[in-house]
Parts: sequence; structure tokens; C-alpha cells
Amino acid sequence: MFSNNQDKKPKVEDSSSTSNIGKGTTIQGDIITTGNISVEGEVKGNVNCQAKVALGSSSYVEGKVMAENAIIAGEIQGSIEVGELLTLKPTAVIHGDITTNKLIVEAGATFNGSCRMGVSVSESDLSYTDELEETTDEYVEPESESESEEAQSRTI
Repeated sequence: MFSNNQDKKPKVEDSSSTSNIGKGTTIQGDIITTGNISVEGEVKGNVNCQAKVALGSSSYVEGKVMAENAIIAGEIQGSIEVGELLTLKPTAVIHGDITTNKLIVEAGATFNGSCRMGVSVSESDLSYTDELEETTDEYVEPESESESEEAQSRTI
């Protein structure tokens, strides 16, 4: 009744468009875009962008950020995966892991997490197979002062 028998044309994706999330705006949920995105507000969810993400100094993202390129000046509570270039501006605060091909960290940026560079985002989905040598150092309370001095001299 409501069907259209015309040939369905595939959607043309315009990656030159830019979506803006203004200061004072809160988005709850994932954002997926083929174009650029600029955020000055708050996002509680993942940001998946096939182009460039720009997070302004007043922005806050609680979730994973994935993009081809990114400039971060705000705060992120979550991981970042960037296929090409990630730039952390002086006001950036990152609490999470970074995977990127190239990284620029400007003086003043804060980053708490691990960083893997020189890998594409698609490679980051693979498990990290390098085996690290595991060492376990157990602290045992010494029975006397002489044992304590002895233990310290062995660890130096």
C-alpha cells in the first residue's frame, strides 16, 4: 500500500558536513557520524566519527571517542582511538587509554592512561599479543632491624 517500487538509491554520505554540540547541551547516547563533529557541551556516550572530532575546552565526554583525526581541548573519561593524528591541547584532560598513529601533546595537557602509537585503529581491535615478563615482588615484614637492612641492601 505504501511501498515504492522505484529503485532504491544508496545514501550519499557527505563527510564535509560538521555537526555542532554547543556549550550547555548534554547528549545522552552514542553519536555516529561520517562528517566532522565539534563539541563544546557534554556527551554521555560514545563518539564515532569517520572524519575529524574537535572537543573544545568546555567539552566533557564520558565514553569512547573514535575518529580519523581529533583535536582535544576538553575532558574525556574513556578511551580514544584515532586513525591518523591526535592533538591534545593545553586544557585537555584525558582519563583513559589512547591508540593513535601520531600524537601531539601540547604543554599543560593532562593524560592518565596508556598509549599505543603507530598502529591504525583497525589494528587496535586485535588483542595485544606481546607477552610481557611478569615479575612479582612480595613484601615480607622483616623480623628484626638487621633483616630489614639486609633486605634493603639486596634490592639496591
